[in-house]
Amino acid sequence: MKKQIFYPVLLSYFLLIGNFYAQNSESSDTSEKVTKLFRSEKILPIKLSYSNKDVERNTNDSTYIKTDLSYQEDDGTWKTLEVEIRARGNFRRKNCYFPPIKLKIKKSAAKETLFKGNKKIKLVLPCLKAKNINDNLMKEFIAYKLYENISPYHFKTRLVSVNLTEDRGKRTFEHELMGILLEDDKNLEKRLNCNEMKRFIHPLGQDDLSSVQNAFFQFMIANTDFSTAYQHNEKLFFIDKKMVPVPYDFDMSGLVDASYAVVSQIAKEELPITDVKQRMYRGFKRDPTIYKEVRKLYLDKKSDLLAVFDTYESLFYDKREFGMAKQFILDFYEIISNENSYHDKIISQARTK
Repeated sequence: MKKQIFYPVLLSYFLLIGNFYAQNSESSDTSEKVTKLFRSEKILPIKLSYSNKDVERNTNDSTYIKTDLSYQEDDGTWKTLEVEIRARGNFRRKNCYFPPIKLKIKKSAAKETLFKGNKKIKLVLPCLKAKNINDNLMKEFIAYKLYENISPYHFKTRLVSVNLTEDRGKRTFEHELMGILLEDDKNLEKRLNCNEMKRFIHPLGQDDLSSVQNAFFQFMIANTDFSTAYQHNEKLFFIDKKMVPVPYDFDMSGLVDASYAVVSQIAKEELPITDVKQRMYRGFKRDPTIYKEVRKLYLDKKSDLLAVFDTYESLFYDKREFGMAKQFILDFYEIISNENSYHDKIISQARTK
């Protein structure tokens, strides 16, 4: 017996996505170092079929299960390739109905497909089943796009609409979801001609400018669930003779404000905040000229960052979620544009250890 789960409220939503897909057909990056998959701003329709329970229970860092991934070509036809998948992420894996997925693709399977050049890809999915199932994911995607406007050192992302057939023994369930494809570390290394550093490097040994840009960003979205020292939700790359942090996974941020989000306690450090929407600056003290430069960068980028929100407004089911998220960023700008609040909330809070 096949039971189809297609939330009625999502019908018009996915029709909207079709319109958005048609209107956003221009490539965002034509660089040959960017794989074709990540050159476009189009929402890519894909289909997957697997058992959530199998993925959660029977996969780990080295164990994958096989399935097929289908995607829609520009001409409307569908193409299918074999992939291997596993669950990823510790918190979401334990607490979410839809665990985040890591895709592994053989070179022979990716040949002559849109996925050529991508051996591994992360697929971020909504966490829980709800009527506004995709809004939190949209806010997390926007966070990636905001950082893309701030730093040249970022992960490439692409929105996908996912038709997921969930196998549950004698029954199957269909879910219509939004998802985020996130490029693999190795692809970032090739694209930026750099190497990933997988050892402890104190934040003060990392590039000043990139570190402060990152710290401002994390403060802007009210995220404390990261550590550049322990590389928690951060990757560290040696780029142009500099140690550069590159952030990812923003679902615990105040910007996303997920129902399951909790204040992070990395390395058992208890923070003096009780709600993820409370901003707390976690950057380190640096040369004042660096702070001045980064503050100016963010102030100059205000209209660009707000425009990112406007680009994706039509993809929100609940317009109040969109409005609150955008206002959350405007609140950040109230802080950094005022000398007193800027000093109190950021400069005086910069860490020394």
